[in-house]
Amino acid sequence: MCLILFAHRVHPAYALVVAANRDEWFQRPTAPAAFWRDAPEVFAGRDLEQHGTWLGVTRHGRFAALTNYRDPGSNRPDAPSRGAIVSAFLRSPVPAMRYLEQLREEAARYNGFSLLAGDRDTLGYFSNREGEIRELSPGLYGLSNSLLDVAWPKVEIGKSRLAAALAAGPDAEALLALLDDTGPASDRHLPSTGVSLEWERRLSSLRIVADGYGTRSSTALLVGADGEVSFVERSFDRTGAETGIVRERFRVER
Repeated sequence: MCLILFAHRVHPAYALVVAANRDEWFQRPTAPAAFWRDAPEVFAGRDLEQHGTWLGVTRHGRFAALTNYRDPGSNRPDAPSRGAIVSAFLRSPVPAMRYLEQLREEAARYNGFSLLAGDRDTLGYFSNREGEIRELSPGLYGLSNSLLDVAWPKVEIGKSRLAAALAAGPDAEALLALLDDTGPASDRHLPSTGVSLEWERRLSSLRIVADGYGTRSSTALLVGADGEVSFVERSFDRTGAETGIVRERFRVER
């Protein structure tokens, strides 16, 4: 996943509001969001190559999402899949902050990542490029392929749009609309992450359409203060055209 915009206990009606784009090579096989047969409490998309996920929720009120840290020069081809971190948390009964503590002990095994992990009580953040575990206070946040709230153009634009959506009364369609922007940032605002200038431009848009790579899906997630979960996922092909949509509602089990 390459952009996660989220509001944690900001709106009185929602414990969590998330708008997120998953960017990936189109050659990598993927299943759309669904309840998993081998873990029926988990609702998430699935990477069919390594069988992990990038974002998901559960019937027990757990949430997790992960972005890769963009630093191509340090990536190890033999590192384990980062998607396994998300799926392991979603399947686990371990409280979120304790899970992050356990993860920190083995985090160096993985290529760079930033992880959000939450349960009914807390929402935590950890990156193995930073090493610090944070329990997040109520607020509006943005995460791309760097550390939490690093001011990349897509993060700043996205947070501003999410704030406006919250003020207007958030709904899934508004969250998906704010993600649907393929315009690149200006060169003077581009980060320097170890890829070419041409790729920095391509990767700077909220929704990416590039050569064989791009935004595979956009997700809108609303977790109500009453435990009602609304999950909408819109998928795209390599031309940027919409190919399908998944809608699911359920209530967190008490």
